[in-house]
Amino acid sequence: MHIPPLQKQLLCLLADGKFHPGASLAQATGLLNRGAVWKHLQALSVYGLRIRAITGKGYRLHPPLQLLELERIQTLLGPPAKRDLRIEIFDALDSTNSQLMRQAEPDTPGGLTYLSEYQTAGRGRRGRQWTSPFGQNIYLSMLWRYPDGPAAIAGLSLAAGVAVTQALHDIGATEIDLKWPNDIQHRGKKLGGILVEVSGETNGPCHAVAGVGLNLQLTAEQAAGIDQPWTDLSRILGAEAYLSRNRLAAALLNRLHGAMSEFSAARLPETLNAWRQYDCLLGLPVQLQIGEQRLQGIAAGIDDHGLLLLEQADGQRRAYASGEVSVRAL
Repeated sequence: MHIPPLQKQLLCLLADGKFHPGASLAQATGLLNRGAVWKHLQALSVYGLRIRAITGKGYRLHPPLQLLELERIQTLLGPPAKRDLRIEIFDALDSTNSQLMRQAEPDTPGGLTYLSEYQTAGRGRRGRQWTSPFGQNIYLSMLWRYPDGPAAIAGLSLAAGVAVTQALHDIGATEIDLKWPNDIQHRGKKLGGILVEVSGETNGPCHAVAGVGLNLQLTAEQAAGIDQPWTDLSRILGAEAYLSRNRLAAALLNRLHGAMSEFSAARLPETLNAWRQYDCLLGLPVQLQIGEQRLQGIAAGIDDHGLLLLEQADGQRRAYASGEVSVRAL
């Protein structure tokens, strides 16, 4: 979905968060008067955008936005990603993962990548809703194809987690950890998440869509529906730091492209060792929920297949797959 051109032009003018007189907006867009401007601005409320009108000052968008720009992102991609990725940016989708899974026909090439300014039905793991305000964060999904069945790419979500963590280090964010199986964390607070969905023949070709949701700048009001401690990059880097949303998108695409294009069963041990460096649960008391059952123990890392190891009161270590459980530190 794309915002109508005239409304998008108004949004770009207001993106700086400053007051703009209605007369100047009308002149810039070719609208007849301030009433016509206000009518078009009101239509943007469907995206959750808040535009304030004050007599004598004009119109102001709060908070300000950094809109995604395809050309800017492409200039920041490394040669491999620039060669392989076909990037499309949407103003709004239900979910970048859902849209890309729908588009993944047999002739759809790997490397197709969707970014969206806004998601109406963003999805996290186990069907949870993903908070997706317009123009504040990163919502992206990348398609890749593999010659063998889904079993051959077990561990891909862990590789994606390592890629996102490395991308954040690339842009200067430190103390970024991974919470099994797919949460990006900073000092115990959730910064982002990864959702990998796979489809294809059991023993034949398959494709995977890796989705990344990452908080860049959230207001308390926007985050009201999040049911766990959270953070964003503006808090991690400090209010005085300026982080280009387009630079962040490019950093994520560069690293995620490398993870997905190079992943294979033969490289799984390398992936798991890299993931273990960022394991924020290792050695901590945790609780696993499997349906209605709850188990407690000490997180003992991951095994050679990427399964979570839980050391329980009887001294035994048991492995659990990500599809079965949710886990939290105690």
